[in-house]
Amino acid sequence: MEYTIQELAQLSGVSTRTLRYYDEIGLLKPARTNEVGYRFYGQFEVDMLQQILFYRALDMKLATIKEIIQAPDFQHTEALKTHRTALLKRKEQLEKILQTVEKTIQSIEEEQPMANEEKFNGFKEKLIEENEKQYGQEIRAKYGDNTVDASNAKLMNMTEEQYEAMQQLEQQLFNRLKEAMEIGDTNNDVAMEVAELHKRWLSFTWSQYSKEAHAGLAQMYIADERFSAYYDERVSKGAAQFLHDAIFNFAMA
Repeated sequence: MEYTIQELAQLSGVSTRTLRYYDEIGLLKPARTNEVGYRFYGQFEVDMLQQILFYRALDMKLATIKEIIQAPDFQHTEALKTHRTALLKRKEQLEKILQTVEKTIQSIEEEQPMANEEKFNGFKEKLIEENEKQYGQEIRAKYGDNTVDASNAKLMNMTEEQYEAMQQLEQQLFNRLKEAMEIGDTNNDVAMEVAELHKRWLSFTWSQYSKEAHAGLAQMYIADERFSAYYDERVSKGAAQFLHDAIFNFAMA
């Protein structure tokens, strides 16, 4: 059975514009295109679109999805099993946030104060899950499971005040990093303050600090585009490289 682009859009809920874009970037090509340029999709394309939507539901970038589904060793059934595991984890995490919402409503309606730590448990678990998904494999390979598990435990045990302070400190770090980049010197006082702020931010989750570990993490910021993107997107292009250089100067001082 074949579907026109309009029929596939209706079937999947994906707009025709998106399907055309997927074709343009080589993510999902139609099975064939007729002499006047109309696109037609077969069962294989329907199944691959389902896979794409599963990955998108997990907030995966299109470039990464393309790399996965077009790999020579891609296995449809194994991919579905992986989706199932990931979605079950997402479901569990959302259920915990829902429980937090329900407890908060109950505490307000029954005028029974809710422990502040409880209010943030679901969000902290979400943060840990996202960090594990994006960076877990690399961080665990570099620092070991015990170190990462201890860091996650420290985050989960944070009080409301500590969690809020960590978020505020990170924003301060972004602001000062932008100022330091405008100056352009990775070894001046502002750049050293940026490195010190980053050290303080790490200390919220690191069980112990060393300049060697700090410099090692900075190296990962420029060695892996996912780490680089975290700072480049929040500050400006080149922020990860600048931060890396400032931390190395700080560590060598």
